[in-house]
Amino acid sequence: MRKDGHIHTPYCPHGSKDSLESYIIKAISLGFQEISFTEHAPLPPQFAEPTPLKDSAMSIDRLEAYFTEVNILKEKYKNSIIVNAGLEVDFIEGYEQEIKAFLDEYGNLIDDSILSVHFLKHDNKYDCVDYSPDVFEEMISRYGSIEKVYNRYYQTVHHSINTDLGKYKPKRIGHINLVEKFKKKFQSNEDFKQTITSILTAIKQNGYELDYNGAGSSKPLCREPYPPLWAAQAALDMGIKLVYGSDAHQVKELGQGLQMMIGQQHLNR
Repeated sequence: MRKDGHIHTPYCPHGSKDSLESYIIKAISLGFQEISFTEHAPLPPQFAEPTPLKDSAMSIDRLEAYFTEVNILKEKYKNSIIVNAGLEVDFIEGYEQEIKAFLDEYGNLIDDSILSVHFLKHDNKYDCVDYSPDVFEEMISRYGSIEKVYNRYYQTVHHSINTDLGKYKPKRIGHINLVEKFKKKFQSNEDFKQTITSILTAIKQNGYELDYNGAGSSKPLCREPYPPLWAAQAALDMGIKLVYGSDAHQVKELGQGLQMMIGQQHLNR
């Protein structure tokens, strides 16, 4: 079954105004048989979001409308495509209990979900790791090196995999090397293959899936999927299920990176 398991919607404050239905129509035209709307879940209310516009996630007061609209479209297109109502849940170190409480309350509404790391904690300050090259450069300066930023990111991803977030914890781990979004501008002297392999081992041990995300291939300072092809192959060799995700924030981004990934035969196994 051909699935896109990572799609954003107009309920995303930093996304487009393209309608949910337009995503579904485009997905059908591309030959997808299943899609998951995985809008950014509301952040813990106590969390001081570090982005200037505070637009990283859906507002809690839009959550009910989001699920209602997705479920209406799920029924409308049930004979053409499987539509899942889902969320991309941010793992934020220090807010584990708040995230678990949110999932306990709303998890029964979720068909499919992803657990991702976007925010890093360092010296009691949080940063959005993929916000911009300028923010990333400032992080390198404060952390002391790009390698320290990478290590902190991978530590947080590993922590997210092993943390108990209750029975509704997402079973798919999102873009595990998002920290490499700007790697063509900020180059590390380490390849972190051993670190990434240990993350894959933790995913395998917990019985989770891996988001095989095409968005990185379209980012001018990355030009590779998340994770890179060698890591995707390593995941397959471990028996980890890869689920393609476009991470589309606009209709035109559906299917991004897919041909590159199919060309490497990772999605055909």
